[in-house]
Amino acid sequence: MEWLWVGMAYGLGWLANRFGWPPLVGYLAAGFVLWGLQQQPNNLLENLADIGVLLLLFTVGLKLRFSSMVRPEVLGVGGLHLLLFALLLGAVVFWAGLSAQAALYLGIGLAFSSTVLAVKLLDDRRELSTFHGRLAVGILILQDLVAIGLMAYVGVKNPTPWALLLLGLPLLRPVVGRILEKSGHDELLLLYGLGLALGGASLARTLGVSPELGALLMGAALAGHPQVSELSRTLWGLKEAFLVGFFLQIGMMGLPNGDGLGLALGLLALLPLKGVLFFALFIAFGLRARTAFVTSVSLLSYSEFALITSLAAVEGNLVPAAYGQLVSLVVAVSLALAAPLNRSVHNLYQQLEPYLLRFERKGRHADDEPTSLGGAEWLVVGMGRTGGAAYKMLAGQGYRVLGLDADEGKLDFHRSKKRQVRYGDAEDPELWERLELTGLRGVLLTLPDLEAKLRAARGLKQRGFTGLIAATSYHREEDPLLAEAGATLISHPFAEAGERLAERALGLNLVEEPENPQLAEAGPD
Repeated sequence: MEWLWVGMAYGLGWLANRFGWPPLVGYLAAGFVLWGLQQQPNNLLENLADIGVLLLLFTVGLKLRFSSMVRPEVLGVGGLHLLLFALLLGAVVFWAGLSAQAALYLGIGLAFSSTVLAVKLLDDRRELSTFHGRLAVGILILQDLVAIGLMAYVGVKNPTPWALLLLGLPLLRPVVGRILEKSGHDELLLLYGLGLALGGASLARTLGVSPELGALLMGAALAGHPQVSELSRTLWGLKEAFLVGFFLQIGMMGLPNGDGLGLALGLLALLPLKGVLFFALFIAFGLRARTAFVTSVSLLSYSEFALITSLAAVEGNLVPAAYGQLVSLVVAVSLALAAPLNRSVHNLYQQLEPYLLRFERKGRHADDEPTSLGGAEWLVVGMGRTGGAAYKMLAGQGYRVLGLDADEGKLDFHRSKKRQVRYGDAEDPELWERLELTGLRGVLLTLPDLEAKLRAARGLKQRGFTGLIAATSYHREEDPLLAEAGATLISHPFAEAGERLAERALGLNLVEEPENPQLAEAGPD
């Protein structure tokens, strides 16, 4: 019945997309419909789902910066939130009639946030490398490490003494990096990436540790390599297709009976409190209101790990069998609610900004953005390949140029080239409200994400900026949106690259043409 799974996922995914929701909401709904049709997940679906999750965590590892893990806002906020929210959830489940041991066990499982959802949505918005993206991933990894300890304690997984060897996977970088360079750019690159993800997961499973952690650490062994962006793009389609199986699998776990619906609704009602607690802790640790809000929404949902803990509790006779279905419903609905919220998180922040800023602490923040351009005449927003080339061209003409990007890896690269770059998130309205634009001739928006370019153009327009606003466009249907937002020059990199190539070819041809008759007249030597 695989055709039914694919057809149902596509149909409801398409419908969700038409309503402005991420397709994964439709995939979850498809899972519930399939459960209603008496369909059960088989080994094929489970294997596809597992591989999808492993590929997702592997690509996270490719972008991982371990320095972001030891920040106080990661360890402090992640640890305190886990402790406080687990106690609250445990109290609710205990009140529902479970033993203290079972309540605490389920409470800890439900206190985690969904790694799959958060990472996928951050990746879809190209925000994994931003400050708030790295902050969210750091907390998720911290939760995963706690999860490994919890599973070892209850006997779900028993790490061997050799499990610590996994931490040495990044030391394999010279070897795996060299092979990566020899793998070309086509199917061998795809197979190599898939093999690394599955190999890291298999090693971790053998050592009694979560295979997801093994895939992530194997990806971390390549983090910072010049070819990781290409590897990530090559794996993207495979990862997205297999992740459909994960969301179908969750929905196909079914619905609880009427007795458990009250508790399920109570747990879902605590989701806003989960977000508020994250926001309050981020503010207490000195982060800006925007970073606190966007990261809190990323971590809002319940985790797929709760499914593992609940099933283990059922198998260990800690809780009745109905609790397995109850938790699957709570997780699935939380994912369905959190997905559209994450899709519109930047719009939500703009609407709530006047209220949220009241809670922001005075003074400097760890995520502060620049207010001065340092006398720059041109501002390049997005320092990827296109932005880097634009910066180099302008600087070569003698202009003072400043580059902005939210990816610390790109900033480090350009700093090594002695270029003037600073951290800045183009989707942050406060950046454009506070940035001093005096003396600026123009702004080049070379970001890959359309929404980020639209926000930046609108922010400049609202400030009354009269200079040039140039933006890249990869699809013709984006042009009117960019023009309406305030872009005065729209460039199509792919089309113009072809035009430029033709111009250069014609130029060389015109130079050579006058020489050809002379050669013909001269005849052979």
